Amino acid sequence: MQSINWVQMYRQFQYLLKEFYTAPYRQELAREKRDQDDLFMLLVFSEMMGVPNPVSFYTLELLPLIYEDFHQWHQRMGMDQSPLEQIRCC
Repeated sequence: MQSINWVQMYRQFQYLLKEFYTAPYRQELAREKRDQDDLFMLLVFSEMMGVPNPVSFYTLELLPLIYEDFHQWHQRMGMDQSPLEQIRCC
C-alpha cells in the first residue's frame, strides 16, 4: 500500500489554485508589461537622441508633495545622506 504524500498533494493543489486565478489575466498582464516596456524604450531613445522629456516640466509641481517623504525614501534605499545637492533634508 502506498503512503499518501500530503506535501506533494498540497503543492499541486496550490499550483492549480494559482493557475485558476491567474490564467484569465495572463494575456492582459503581458500586454500591460509590453506597453510599459515600450514607453520606457521611447523615453530612453528620446533622451539618447536629445529630445527633452516633456514630463520633467510637470514633475516640478510634484516636488513639494514628495519632499516630506524624501528623507524616509533615501534612508530605506540605504543612503545616509541625501543623494541630491538641491534637497538637503538631513
